[in-house]
Amino acid sequence: MTSTVLDRFRGRILGAGSSSGVRPVIGDWTTSPLGAFTDVMVATADEHRVLLAPSEAVAEYVAATYSFDEVRLCTVVPAADEHEWRLDAGPLRCRIGLGRRTPVGLLLRPVPERVGRSRGFAHLADPVARRLLPGVRTVGSAGGGRREYYGAHDQHHVTSLDGTWEGEPLGDLRPVSPPPRFGFSSTPAAPGLTRVTTTVARVPERH
Repeated sequence: MTSTVLDRFRGRILGAGSSSGVRPVIGDWTTSPLGAFTDVMVATADEHRVLLAPSEAVAEYVAATYSFDEVRLCTVVPAADEHEWRLDAGPLRCRIGLGRRTPVGLLLRPVPERVGRSRGFAHLADPVARRLLPGVRTVGSAGGGRREYYGAHDQHHVTSLDGTWEGEPLGDLRPVSPPPRFGFSSTPAAPGLTRVTTTVARVPERH
């Protein structure tokens, strides 16, 4: 009988839309099986999906879990404080303003983190997430026969966006619409920063 490996990624996901149609989704992971890293999923105005990955290992893992039209290896340099995120990632350079905790964040804060990151809680939260945040799911099938679980712990508003994609201005902040189709779940339409634990259940490769 083949056992299932649980890979846990703890960090933050930031999703934002722009008037140019470019929609970046930034994953900033403090702990993971791949170490600490930051990667970026970008959906362009013509629905071209690009992964910006800082290493071959990250590119291989993320591309096996989500769907992309293109994968680029590049240096991904984040800098963040409680008011702003700054990112230099190959073709993407941006500054993103952060605001107050969202109503969803207020609901999540009292939930103990050990409960919020559990797969059981992800199953319970899924119908609630679907109702409150259309397009968002907390459990579903990922690429390569993997199963994925999202446990959200907190959330803040994104209030501004400034930067460039491929040297062209991103434009002003807009909702994340249409939803980028990287996986079974979309980032919320309202731009936001969510602290999460993502659990990927997978069957280990045989060597």
